[in-house]
Amino acid sequence: MPDTVDRLNALGKITPTHPAMRPKDAATLIILDRSGPAPKVLLGRRHDEHAFMPGRFVFPGGRVEAADARMPSASELDPQAVAKLMQGASTRKARALALAAIRETFEETGLMLGVKRDPPPAAPGDLWSAFAVAGIYPDLAALQFVARAITPPGLSRRFDTRFFAVDAQAITRRTDGIVGPQAELVELLWAPLADTQELGLHTITAVVLEELEARAAAGMGHGLPVPYYRMKNQRFVRELL
Repeated sequence: MPDTVDRLNALGKITPTHPAMRPKDAATLIILDRSGPAPKVLLGRRHDEHAFMPGRFVFPGGRVEAADARMPSASELDPQAVAKLMQGASTRKARALALAAIRETFEETGLMLGVKRDPPPAAPGDLWSAFAVAGIYPDLAALQFVARAITPPGLSRRFDTRFFAVDAQAITRRTDGIVGPQAELVELLWAPLADTQELGLHTITAVVLEELEARAAAGMGHGLPVPYYRMKNQRFVRELL
């Protein structure tokens, strides 16, 4: 996708303000609703006062926390996804990335993905307490690893983000009151995948959605290659994992 790389290279032409800033591990979750004639994707609009992507529509997600790797789950990631995630990460980190995507999605949207079982999971701290109270174990087998991207150097906030996708049927529980005027996400939108370009998305968000659309057309198999965007020699490159 040469045109995609060209669009991303425009982002790389910045004046470095924090050249030594190392990217932090992060994970995000793309929830697809394919129950209707046209697939829809869940996006949330960030608060206008946020320092990172203010007012933009984004996927729910955030940084990986130490407790994520210790959270029990109903299932594990597909081995092919683990193999791709482990390029630059350990097995433990691969699992933590997927769990972080599920946790952050709940924290930002109130949507909980997993399987209800007894006894409830032993939550490793407050970050996972809502899952323990609900008796829900995260279901990692439902996730697909679909993209990876590293923020260009020189910015005050840099992330090494792994993008996961999941079908909306994996939503087990909904908690109201999470999204609102004073929250991190002020609104949620189920947008038709074909119409997301009209939302003024950040370039990397739009690029990942294009990759996802192509992946869906190819069958959404775990064995499909995963695009990896990063800067090399001051230019963005697209590699396949």
